[in-house]
Amino acid sequence: MRHDAPETFFSMYSVNSRTVQSTSFIPSPMSTQHITLLNLSYHNHPLTSPDLYKCISSSVLPLQVHLPLLRSCTLYIPRSAVLSMVHEQSNSKGSEMNKAEQLPRELEMKLGVVAEDNIVFRERPAAKGRSGGWVAGNLLLVNQGLATLAFFGVNVNLVLFLTRVLQQNNADAANNVSKWTGAVYIFSLLGAFLSDSDWGRYKTCIIFQVVFVLGLMLLSLSSHLFLIKPSGCGDQQTPCGSHSNVEVRLFYLAIYMIALGNGGYQPNIASFGADQFDEDDPDEAYSKVSFFSYFYLALNVGSLFSNTCLSYMEDHGMWALGFWASTLSAFVALAIFFGGARWYRHCAPGGNPLSRFCRVVVAASRKWRAEMLPGGGNLYEVDGKEPQDANGISRRILHTEGFKFLDRAAVIDSDDFTLQDRSTLRDHWRLCTITQVEEVKCVLRLLPIWLCTILYSVVFTQMASLFVVQGAAMQRNIHGFTVPPSSMSAFDILSVVAFIFLCKRLLHPLVRRLKNTSTGLTELQRMGVGLVIAATAMVSAGVVEHFRLKHQYCKGSCTAAAGSSLHIMWQAPQYVLIGASEVFMYVGQLEFFNGQAPDGLKSFGSALCMTSIAFGNFFSDLIVTIVMGITGGGGRRPGWIPANLNDGHLDRFYFLLAVLCSVNLVVYMVCAKWYKRIKVEGKCGEVKGGF
Repeated sequence: MRHDAPETFFSMYSVNSRTVQSTSFIPSPMSTQHITLLNLSYHNHPLTSPDLYKCISSSVLPLQVHLPLLRSCTLYIPRSAVLSMVHEQSNSKGSEMNKAEQLPRELEMKLGVVAEDNIVFRERPAAKGRSGGWVAGNLLLVNQGLATLAFFGVNVNLVLFLTRVLQQNNADAANNVSKWTGAVYIFSLLGAFLSDSDWGRYKTCIIFQVVFVLGLMLLSLSSHLFLIKPSGCGDQQTPCGSHSNVEVRLFYLAIYMIALGNGGYQPNIASFGADQFDEDDPDEAYSKVSFFSYFYLALNVGSLFSNTCLSYMEDHGMWALGFWASTLSAFVALAIFFGGARWYRHCAPGGNPLSRFCRVVVAASRKWRAEMLPGGGNLYEVDGKEPQDANGISRRILHTEGFKFLDRAAVIDSDDFTLQDRSTLRDHWRLCTITQVEEVKCVLRLLPIWLCTILYSVVFTQMASLFVVQGAAMQRNIHGFTVPPSSMSAFDILSVVAFIFLCKRLLHPLVRRLKNTSTGLTELQRMGVGLVIAATAMVSAGVVEHFRLKHQYCKGSCTAAAGSSLHIMWQAPQYVLIGASEVFMYVGQLEFFNGQAPDGLKSFGSALCMTSIAFGNFFSDLIVTIVMGITGGGGRRPGWIPANLNDGHLDRFYFLLAVLCSVNLVVYMVCAKWYKRIKVEGKCGEVKGGF
């Protein structure tokens, strides 16, 4: 029978990963506000007509969404309306429903199945015991240690290579190192984007490690054939000759290939390591937290060899040999990573994140006048997963308050759906899911915290630049052995190793006992502690420089390398303090950004940690330039950081950084209090406040 009734359609809603279905409906010829529904049930629990009326009357559904008249369809009703209705019918039935919802996950755990979007070698489904876990995690830790050894074999003495081999002055060399180090971490954004959008983390790691190895080979060849002339030059006594523009450009091509390879690889190896642990399994979730600490430990153990053996070789003019050792280490790291393919768990990429972000902004702008009900009652969410090109996110993110303008992107109106081949299609540029909106909110909430970490990275980058220059201007002999100034960073590495175990075995258990909770210091609290220790490190460096100037041999006529009788070991406290701050700041950052980033942006979360270091290097360059411009009087005075440190006041620069760190700490505490944690379906509820 044909009904000459107005066209009627009910919008689709999610109900706890299942649906309330009507296998048929008959539009009333009298009114679009009344329909007859047959065979309606929820989890096989029949719903009576009074229940249905109560559900529809309390619903926020727009009842007049125009589509062609249909004889059957599926009706989705808001979660809150249906659940309250079912609970009113029977508490016992509700209990059975909860058990039914838990059963699939329990069955997966018993069968050893991990997240459904995880696969292993040759596209097989991932299974516990045969993939992931510490078997894969340990391979990645070894890979990280060897790759770090290779990278720091270039990084640790780069400032000395520029001054001794390429004949640059201290300020120019420090700025070039800061720019190069900043480029390393800027390239991490490129690697994260390719990984999250299309390539996936495994493929991205392979490609960028190959670029890394090729860059190291080019650096080793160019140094051996062109730059280290005469042979053995570049130590403290033998100057190197001049170089052609082609040779210098070849050198810069090589080090920026290294920057591209290492930068694109680093954020993905951290996230790829986290993928090996299923956070829905309590045991693996605990291992995942430990992995980040061991990951940073592996990074520092790898750099320990670079800062001792390789640093000593390069300081004594064996630059090419040191670079070849770095190349070998990177090649072995690549081989180990590639060889472990069959044990890794691979998560499929989530699609272009820029497209998802643009859809939310466009949809919210097109609905800027839309009205929203309290609590987000008329916001749209899908049942389970959408196709990746539409959503690209594994788990649904629950709605949070704040950034209400963006919520309008999820408000349903009559133009959001169209009918095609007896099915409804959503206009993704008009209507976004709550998860997509919350994904944008998550990134916006992370940005203030990320900005506050940049100034810490300004402090951290001094260890590879001005700390080395300062050490070169101190007494460096110990029983006839000359200590390379860059090897003092071994104290930083040993400090990191010691404080990682100290925090894991002593500090965190003590805090848990004092707080009487299962958790110790939160990631944000640890990052705040790192800022305090960093300011203290700058005060320590300033005090050492103050006494170095008091014990200088001469002024204006001696070289920086023989500028003071104060021994280089007085630098040890500032390196130890920097190392302690890294454990709190950078390990906390890795956990925080990876944990708080949505599923489709995990590599981006790790890249945020690295880009804070990048911008720290750029800001360090900017601060040095401004300080030299002001204190140098346009070249009329030596300034605070001259070529001969005995003519300057590096101590005042360190004290300036300590003041800036203190101000940054206050701003950080405000941002951390404001921050709201991500709420993912299946996890615990919202944690109030950032601390």
